[in-house]
Amino acid sequence: MNDNDVQKQIHQMVQFIRQEAEEKANEISVSAEEEFNIEKLQLVEAEKKKIRQEYERKEKQVQIRKKIEYSMQLNASRIKVLQAQDDLVNSMKNAASKELLRVSDHHHHYRTLLKDLIVQSLLRLKEPALLMRCRKDDVHHVHHVLDSAREEYATKAEVHAPDVIVDDIHLPGAPSHHDVHALSCSGGVVLASRDGKIVFENSLDARLEVAFRKKLPQIRKQLFGSAAA
Repeated sequence: MNDNDVQKQIHQMVQFIRQEAEEKANEISVSAEEEFNIEKLQLVEAEKKKIRQEYERKEKQVQIRKKIEYSMQLNASRIKVLQAQDDLVNSMKNAASKELLRVSDHHHHYRTLLKDLIVQSLLRLKEPALLMRCRKDDVHHVHHVLDSAREEYATKAEVHAPDVIVDDIHLPGAPSHHDVHALSCSGGVVLASRDGKIVFENSLDARLEVAFRKKLPQIRKQLFGSAAA
């Protein structure tokens, strides 16, 4: 084999090795690019997922905030409605309280009412000796009907007429425009046992309070419907 043949074989071997190297390099390059693209795609998808999760989290926060705001507005509206209803009911009660002040203006009817209140109180307490308080303006009315009230009670309860003392300490007078927060009484009586352990308040104001409390569900139903009762 001459030098030319040797050189030719060497060149062929070099070419083969170079081709193999280039192919291998291409394979490595293609594989690396594929891995890069896959990794890049994974990174992109991961970022997209994070963005979606963040968006969903913020959207949920917005929805929760909207629900809270709606609930607060709804509660505020309900409170306003309830307050308006209470104001109306209280205005009716105040109007009734003002009407009570006129009861004592009609002396004959008021004395009859006082007698009934005294008899009712005696029947409730059933004590042989009692202390009674009334307004200073009502003392003469009370004395006018007290004996007949005692006798009526004795007849109904089938007992001796009780000993009733009209106290020198009086119930407050009618409400004053000068002091709206002062204690007041529209009329009626308060009876107690002599030891003060049993007290029955039968003033007009107390009776209004009891009647109003008892009738309140019915009043609310008539004014605002069954849901408000």
